[in-house]
Amino acid sequence: MNYWEIFVNAYSGYARYLWYEVTHPSWGNYFYWLLLVSAFFFALEIFAPWREKQSKFRKDFWLDFFYMFFNFFLFSLIIYAAASKVIVQLLNNAIFNVTAFDLQASNPMQTWPMWAVLLTGFVVRDFVQWWIHRLLHRVAFLWEFHKVHHSVEEMGFAAHLRYHWMENVVYRTLEYIPLALLGIGLYDFFIIHIFTLAVGHYNHSNFVAPSWISGGLIGTLIGIVIGVGLFDVSLLGEVDLIVSLGVVLGCAILGALALGPVMKVVFNSPEMHIWHHAYEWPDSHPHGINFGLTLAIWDYIFGTAHMPDSGRDIRLGFPGVEEFPQDFIKQNTHGFVKK
Repeated sequence: MNYWEIFVNAYSGYARYLWYEVTHPSWGNYFYWLLLVSAFFFALEIFAPWREKQSKFRKDFWLDFFYMFFNFFLFSLIIYAAASKVIVQLLNNAIFNVTAFDLQASNPMQTWPMWAVLLTGFVVRDFVQWWIHRLLHRVAFLWEFHKVHHSVEEMGFAAHLRYHWMENVVYRTLEYIPLALLGIGLYDFFIIHIFTLAVGHYNHSNFVAPSWISGGLIGTLIGIVIGVGLFDVSLLGEVDLIVSLGVVLGCAILGALALGPVMKVVFNSPEMHIWHHAYEWPDSHPHGINFGLTLAIWDYIFGTAHMPDSGRDIRLGFPGVEEFPQDFIKQNTHGFVKK
C-alpha cells in the first residue's frame, strides 16, 4: 500500500468513525465522553465556583465551546488520523531501510500487559508534551500561535480547548509519532486521552477541589482497575461484588491519605496552572512557568514551578492581549501574517 492509499483510507475511515461516534452513544464513545466531562466541570463551576464574582458564562465561553469541536474533531479529521499514519509509516520504513529493523513489529511493548502499556504511554506522552509546551513558549513564531490559548482573560474549563490549529500539527505530530512507534494503539491512546482530557478541564476550570478529594479520586480509579480486573490487572482473580467494592473503598481511603499531601506536586491543578496564564511572569522565567499539562512533577524537576499563592484573582493574558483578535477566523490566521 502506497502513502496516498494510507492517507485516503485513514481519512475516509476516520470520517466513518466520526459519523458513527455522533450517531451511536456508548460508554466507549469519545464524542459523548467529551460532552460528559465538559458538562460535569461546567456544573461544578456553576454550583461551587472558585471565583464567585465571575460570570457563569464567562467571556468567550461560546467561542471556546466551538473550539472544542473544531480542535478535537473537525481538524483531527484531516491531520491527526490521516496524516499521522502516513508519517509513522514513513519513519518506520526509514528505520527499516537504514537498520533492517522493524521497530513496530519488533516492539517488546506488544507483549506487555495493558496496564503497563497505558502507564508507559501516559508518562511518555506527558513528558513529550511538557517539552513541546516549552518549545511553544521559547520559539518566537510558535509563540505567536500559542498566544491564542493565552488570550483567555477569564478562566473556565472550556479555556482548555482554545488553541490555534497549528498547535494540533505540532503537538499531535511530536507526541503521537513516538507513541505509535512504541506500539501504543488507538484504543490505548483513547483511554489515556480521556483521562488527560478530564485533568486538563479541571486545571482550567473555575473550581478547586481539596487535595484529599483529588487523591481519593485517583485512589478510587486505581481501586476500580484492581477490583474489576481492568487492563489485564489480575491481582485478585475472580472475586464477588462485595470484595470488589471493598477494594475500591480501601483504595479511595488510601489515596486520600497517601496521595492527598503530594497531589499538587505530582499533578497539575487550577491553582498552579492559573499562574501559567498570568499576564506577567516573574523576571526569573521570562518565557513562562508551570508548563505541566497533566503532571506537575516535570516543573519541579526542571525548576519551572512557580506558585507563590493560590492566584485566584490574578490578571490573565499577556502584554498586548487587549489588541489580540477576538474572533475565531482572525485568531486562527494569526501567526502567518505580521501586522
